[in-house]
Amino acid sequence: MDTYITLPPESRLDVFSLAEGLTRAGRLSAKNLARLRGHTASAVHPLVHLAELKLSDMTRPGETLSMTDLLSFLSEQTKQQVVEIDPLKVDVATVSEVMSQAFAQRHQILAVAVTDTEVEVASAEPWITQWERDLEHVVRRRIKRVLADPREIAKHTKEFYTMARSVQGARSRTGAGQGRLANLEAMLELGVKGEPDANDQHIVSVVDWLLQYAFEQRASDIHIEPRRDVGVVRLRIDGVLHKVYELPAAVAAAVTSRFKILGRLDVAEKRRPQDGRLKTRTPDGAEVELRLSTLPTAFGEKLVMRIFDPEVLLKSFEELGLRGSDYERWASMTSAGTGIVLVTGPTGSGKTTTLYSTLRRLATPEVNVCTIEDPIEMVEPAFNQMQVNHTIDLDFAFGVRALMRQDPDIIMVGEIRDLETAHMAIQAALTGHLVLSTLHTNDSPGAISRLIELGVPAFLIRATVRGVMSQRLVRTLCNDCKRLEDTDAPAWQALVGDSDMAMPVELYRPVGCKSCRDTGYRGREGIYEVLVVDADLQDTVTDQHSVRVIRESAIQGGMVPLRLAGAEKIVRGETTIEEVLRVAPAEER
Repeated sequence: MDTYITLPPESRLDVFSLAEGLTRAGRLSAKNLARLRGHTASAVHPLVHLAELKLSDMTRPGETLSMTDLLSFLSEQTKQQVVEIDPLKVDVATVSEVMSQAFAQRHQILAVAVTDTEVEVASAEPWITQWERDLEHVVRRRIKRVLADPREIAKHTKEFYTMARSVQGARSRTGAGQGRLANLEAMLELGVKGEPDANDQHIVSVVDWLLQYAFEQRASDIHIEPRRDVGVVRLRIDGVLHKVYELPAAVAAAVTSRFKILGRLDVAEKRRPQDGRLKTRTPDGAEVELRLSTLPTAFGEKLVMRIFDPEVLLKSFEELGLRGSDYERWASMTSAGTGIVLVTGPTGSGKTTTLYSTLRRLATPEVNVCTIEDPIEMVEPAFNQMQVNHTIDLDFAFGVRALMRQDPDIIMVGEIRDLETAHMAIQAALTGHLVLSTLHTNDSPGAISRLIELGVPAFLIRATVRGVMSQRLVRTLCNDCKRLEDTDAPAWQALVGDSDMAMPVELYRPVGCKSCRDTGYRGREGIYEVLVVDADLQDTVTDQHSVRVIRESAIQGGMVPLRLAGAEKIVRGETTIEEVLRVAPAEER
């Protein structure tokens, strides 16, 4: 490799030396180099300055020199690897102990990985080496240098040390050894002794950091899980849980208490599960609602917060993944004015989003939309929402009975769990109302079977059920890094089974890049199986029903099974075979 940048040892990068090296390498024009001659040093790092100028890359017509290009060029010159600092993969507590914040900021470096023998340190000044000897002497480990975006180094240095300082400050409020659980039986007594005040400023800072971090990472859920000596913080991103941080057990308990205060839960009650909600704003000012759920476990209270982004409800069905004939069939079913329409799928498959989006479309000033939910997922001004309350025997069936006296046009029942609720939904449908609800079944034909198993007579199902939609969420491929490869024939056959869907020659595969956090996927969309209960399908709904016969009739009527709906997304380059196989069940026989 030719050397294009020549700087003396312990020299900082400057704009002209970097530009001159790029010109020698044929990446920058002489005209642009002349523009940069005489550039005076500024507070902005030379890499940032050149990246923001968006100068033309001579080796790639029409492309500009980005930060990625500049770091790659420096890597070639210095043999130092480029890294993307992903906080989800950094042990913040460990790396913040390697060096002080003052040392990191003075030298503009940040430790990003620590092993028993090595410390990996990110820098944007590859010719500055004097700090290496000092750090090596202190940590007594080999230093491995890597290159990173100087903006990311500065940003994460502030975040990591602020978080570590807050945790340490909160921990110092407890005595040594307090908050540790000697055994499971002593959980409640010891859990209180060593716990810092939930209103302590350090705890407030940890909570603020955690929320902002979850919003930045596009998390859908935050988990705070107590273990014997620590509390584990995990985020669910695109359907997959990622470990973020390990808090001391006492600090994790205080953070949970802080969230309980914000969600107006009983802080003193740690023996029973509780549910609550809170509203906050993201750093860019968008309003977000969180649903809180606590659960007593062996080592303390576990807290899960589901993040509901109101922007999701503003998305069109096209953006949610419901398109073409499936959308037309769904719109037709839900516009009928009377009858029952069901959505099925496991927890986290997007049923709530589908129902709320549908209700928003139907909730015109001329109709009265009422819901009974457990709990209310998102507060929507266009609906009249009621929450199940088992302490006063307000369940789904009782709620539907009460809503019937409220002159409703459309009723949404959170879930049909028992025969009584099913009967009330059917009575509402028979008296001229549109009822939307959910069931937990594997697929759409299974919903008909479940109603019969609950004890609903087949003739009532034929008279009231307009249709069923089963859905799943699949991760979508990152558009920045997906790559075409030959199709895996056995995997494709496992997906489409005995259907006549032709196997494509090539399909997109996940690769991994900065924008998708090296997963190859970014965001999620729905795959749908829409069953319309038409005259032909009604003939198959009997008390001695066969799910196989119902499915065959539904397919003849135009229903596309979940796996084939996923296969269509795969062919369009939106997801992968593995992802559809992961979430979509095989057809029951």
